[in-house]
Amino acid sequence: MAELKKELTTFDGIALLIGITIGSGIYSTPSLIAGYFGSFSQIITAWLIVSVFVMIGGLIYAELGTRIPTTGGEYSYIRRAFGPFAGFMFGWAQLFIIRTSPGAGLAIIAADYIAYFVPLPGLWHTTVALSIIALLGTFNYVGVRWSALFQRVTTVFKIVGLILFVVLFLFLLGGAPSQLGSVAAPQNGAGFFANLVPALILIVFTHTGFDRVGYVAGEMKDPRKIIPRSMIFGLSLIMAIYISSITIYHYVLGIEGMRATVTPAADVAFMMIGSYGAAAIAILAIVSAISSTNGTILSSSRVYYAMAKDGIFFKSFGKVHERFGTPTRSIIAHCVWAGVILVARGNFENIVAGMVFAILIFYSMTTLALFKFRREKTGEDEGKVFKVPGFPYIPGLFLVGVVTLLVARAFFEWEKSIIDIAFVLTGLPVSYFWLRRKTKT
Repeated sequence: MAELKKELTTFDGIALLIGITIGSGIYSTPSLIAGYFGSFSQIITAWLIVSVFVMIGGLIYAELGTRIPTTGGEYSYIRRAFGPFAGFMFGWAQLFIIRTSPGAGLAIIAADYIAYFVPLPGLWHTTVALSIIALLGTFNYVGVRWSALFQRVTTVFKIVGLILFVVLFLFLLGGAPSQLGSVAAPQNGAGFFANLVPALILIVFTHTGFDRVGYVAGEMKDPRKIIPRSMIFGLSLIMAIYISSITIYHYVLGIEGMRATVTPAADVAFMMIGSYGAAAIAILAIVSAISSTNGTILSSSRVYYAMAKDGIFFKSFGKVHERFGTPTRSIIAHCVWAGVILVARGNFENIVAGMVFAILIFYSMTTLALFKFRREKTGEDEGKVFKVPGFPYIPGLFLVGVVTLLVARAFFEWEKSIIDIAFVLTGLPVSYFWLRRKTKT
């Protein structure tokens, strides 16, 4: 029977992490976030806090990935720590909302920016977005080498582009008046903490992606080395780019200007170097969204594959193509459901908060899994394991932060939280069928 090919290197791991994480978030969410705060100092503090927590999360996932270096990532960690039911619920949530939703949302954003050059009225806009998902699904179908190559090329393009954006505009800002000191009351009177929670959710969304490097561990040449290196180098570069970009946006536009636009990067480029600069940023945003969608397909389809191999999901999802060496059925399922979500929900903002809320639930579970594996010394007899420094205090801080944000979101936005939890819980009756079937076999 065909097996997954071990072809991915450290460069592929970093490209995958950056490619998934830097999607359209840095181009679309800063304007929304500006509406929840009254000053740049509050905004940049929130970004820095989330960045620190994300780096801790990256270290946690690096240790988990070296303890259990198999395809499936979080699914493998949760299943081994808490059993097949918990593993199934995680995998179900991945397919039903967590990983297919951003693919749909980012395809919409890519189509929005394509419309900067070519008008896409009504049905044409949806058709282009669906075509992006189909095209990327094809890349992943025909081989991990091709999808990884595409990930490398697009990641290099968007990282070089963002770095050039940061360097160029830091240079050009020398003669421009600073708007960093501008202040304005938040756009609603809900109170500081009620505004802080949705803002943090949006910032977390821009960082989601680091958790998916371990999904393709089974296709890495040496996952025990590649995963930690990918986390540390990839996240450090992402954080530097994000903080620099946010500072540039607010330096030029100020907090009121940020609230008045949905394309802050393009607006800054237009103000500083004209229409050609705005067009270049639009292309960069398109590539970023497409690259992130590709990385999500590449990584998330391996979760469904791993579940099928464990006998708790459709058996066909565990089939590896004889010629291409990829889990083709899992890839098709992911792309089809992403298309369904795109058509059914159709709005980028409707996707983000619910997706992140579900992700945070499983972040807490994987962190608890780390504590369990430490106690049981899981994986330590199989080779060198990367260990999170400052254990148990640093992972404990991460866990407290994640749970606090979950509780706060459930309190301040309880109606939306109930709906999001309902999406995840749709897996309960399905899990009964599959786990009962596995028990009988």
